Amino acid sequence: MVKTSLSVLLARVGLDWFILALLGMIGLARLFPGPGIQDGPFSLSTLTNVGVSLIFFFYGLRLNFEQLKAGLRNYRLHLVIHITTFIVFPAVVLLARSFLMTPDTELLWLGIFYVAALPSTVSSSVVMVSIAGGNIPAAIFNASISSLIGVFITPLWMSFLLTSTNGQYDLGSVIGKLTLQVIAPVVLGILLNRRLGWFSERYKSYLRYFDQFTILLIVYTAFCESFSLNLFARYSVADLVGLAAMMLALFFLIFGFVHLLSRLFNFNREDRITALFCGSKKSLVQGSVMANVLFPGTIAGVVLLPIMIYHALQLIVASIIAQSMAHRVQEKKSAIQT
Repeated sequence: MVKTSLSVLLARVGLDWFILALLGMIGLARLFPGPGIQDGPFSLSTLTNVGVSLIFFFYGLRLNFEQLKAGLRNYRLHLVIHITTFIVFPAVVLLARSFLMTPDTELLWLGIFYVAALPSTVSSSVVMVSIAGGNIPAAIFNASISSLIGVFITPLWMSFLLTSTNGQYDLGSVIGKLTLQVIAPVVLGILLNRRLGWFSERYKSYLRYFDQFTILLIVYTAFCESFSLNLFARYSVADLVGLAAMMLALFFLIFGFVHLLSRLFNFNREDRITALFCGSKKSLVQGSVMANVLFPGTIAGVVLLPIMIYHALQLIVASIIAQSMAHRVQEKKSAIQT
């Protein structure tokens, strides 16, 4: 009974076992970094690469091409979401970075900019839109397209920053690796959708656990590399608290911007909800995958820290907002009935 009550309470504030497991992986990497930095055909890093390709294969298997075609009609909503995700987000962080970055926090700012350059998340965006009563087909379309666009746009944004920082960044090689690891499995999955789509639907709850387990392995190996070189020694608790506050402020800034833009375009309630949740969220899955390709293993843990914090905060805050929206709708229905 106590366990059930605790699970319900955590769910209400947007926390679940996965967020707690992410924190556990960081602690495990701190205590036992050895297994995460070993190389070889059966090493954890090799297993995560295979797992990543399977994640995106099953993701493609769930995509229905006809539904994606139908989703193209609501172009104004799509423009608002993708301009916010891939242009407004990075521009805001670049502006703040020029004023707030110090030599000691350069790596953290690289991670913050990485958050801003990432695509929107898929599953949690759709879940939040569903809870709040938004346009679910549009949410599925935009979250899916965002993930595919991000394979090209995110490395392009990072090339701007990494080239100016160290002058060494092969954009073509990065996109080539991501295409093989992400786009190719997605395309294969889409092509097999008609024959095997039933499999991804029937076992989607198990596939979700597979996705999460793979992300946990990626986080563990990334932090093992960083802890082995003591890269976190330069950061105090105050630095991490400040980072969390900055991620929360970034979320609310973008959320408010999308809200104003939605009113400017006179979106109906359902489309406004979809724009809010799809435009303000960022993908930990894509962030974890691309970090393995974009950054050397030694700094990947530090760079991943901002997206992990943003992921946890966006789930908590967005869950509260979505449930509040759903509650208001329920109250209006009750008022009309009485």
